[in-house]
Amino acid sequence: QVQLVESGGGLVQAGGSLRLSCAASGRTASSYVMAWFRQAPGKEREFVALISGGRTRSNYADSVKGRFTISRDNARSTVYLQMNGLKPEDTAVYYCAADADYYVGARDYEYDYWGQGTQVTVSS
Repeated sequence: QVQLVESGGGLVQAGGSLRLSCAASGRTASSYVMAWFRQAPGKEREFVALISGGRTRSNYADSVKGRFTISRDNARSTVYLQMNGLKPEDTAVYYCAADADYYVGARDYEYDYWGQGTQVTVSS
């Protein structure tokens, strides 16, 4: 079992930055692919970014490329999402997800473990 706890959300003005954190617990969490998804009101949950356990693989949604950076510190069992140049359309609940499959992709149903989410609100 892997437990995920997100933090770092909040209210920020457009153009600002936030860094989200996701702390993972569980003996093999450092080897899991970790990802961020988000869900805006009235919309389906969408993929944001992923990173593999050894950092050999990462991927981003087109909407966040060049603005968001995913990273991880395996010693701390924590994955981060640095969000720069935030836009009002980035407003959503952001979820951390994890899966043991190295080839897991951008579809939320592929992930076995989820955090409770953290709210990010970007004002215009």
